[in-house]
Amino acid sequence: MTRTGPVLVVTNLDDPTTDLVIGELHGRGVPVVRFDSGDFPATLSFAANITSEGLTGTLTTPTRTADLAAVRSLYYRRPSGFTFPHLDEQTARFAVTQARYGLGGVLASLPGCLYVNHPHRIGDAEFKPSGLAAAVTAGFTVPPTLLTSTPDAARAFIKAAGGPVIYKPLSAPLYRNDDGVSCTVKVDEVTADEIDDSVSGTAHLFQERVDKVADVRVTVIGDHVFTVRIGSDLLDWRTDYDRLTYTLVEPPLGLTASLYRYLSLFGLVFGAFDFAVDAEGQWWFLECNPSGQWAWLEPETGLPMVAAMADLLERKTTT
Repeated sequence: MTRTGPVLVVTNLDDPTTDLVIGELHGRGVPVVRFDSGDFPATLSFAANITSEGLTGTLTTPTRTADLAAVRSLYYRRPSGFTFPHLDEQTARFAVTQARYGLGGVLASLPGCLYVNHPHRIGDAEFKPSGLAAAVTAGFTVPPTLLTSTPDAARAFIKAAGGPVIYKPLSAPLYRNDDGVSCTVKVDEVTADEIDDSVSGTAHLFQERVDKVADVRVTVIGDHVFTVRIGSDLLDWRTDYDRLTYTLVEPPLGLTASLYRYLSLFGLVFGAFDFAVDAEGQWWFLECNPSGQWAWLEPETGLPMVAAMADLLERKTTT
């Protein structure tokens, strides 16, 4: 039986991608309940019962009440997280953990709900070593990569490489520069003589640079695969969108099967895959972001990506 309950959308206040999807769902008459983890407990509350019959209860925002047993799908899009600024540090730390394992645990256990994606599976897939290992298992070609906290190992890897090596942060926390502007640690080339003892201070990822002629973003939304070649002369195309060109392309033979094999390994139904393409036409797997951006590609290419995401969340049967 097709579910007629609401779509829960868990995201931060400023999320244009989600705005587009919610607008599409509203146009279809699909009920939506949007909230941010940061709304709890000031303007978000819940009451969940777990009995021999399963999980039931309600989640309430200032304008909506959702039946937890009837949620058709949950769209999890980078919520801001739980905060308790009115509490002292120790009490706030306790409150955050209770919220995470309480409300977070309920949202991760909704009966019959389709998760796009499940927050626990997102967490698993965001570990770059896990993603690279899964890519190998799925059948993708992966650039030689070193994960280390040992300077000598880093120097040896760089010297043994057949070409340039790049450093990539394993995660991308925001920093503020001297002017207070938010920025991130960028992907950049590194040489052996740049490696010093500071490498031993934490984990680092080094990877042989692909001599690429283009990048490809492949966005998988349920049963839909959208493949866009991105032209630029940038090491990391995400640093300057104004310099990019877009072309629709067909994936190589067997790639689609590998995409779904990769998603299956993590229990995902959505993924934003990045590939580098070399002069011989080889596609090299770089990463898959389980919460990646995608909506900016629709006006650039005409691809019906918003509709595809709405179809998935609506749980619309496609033929």
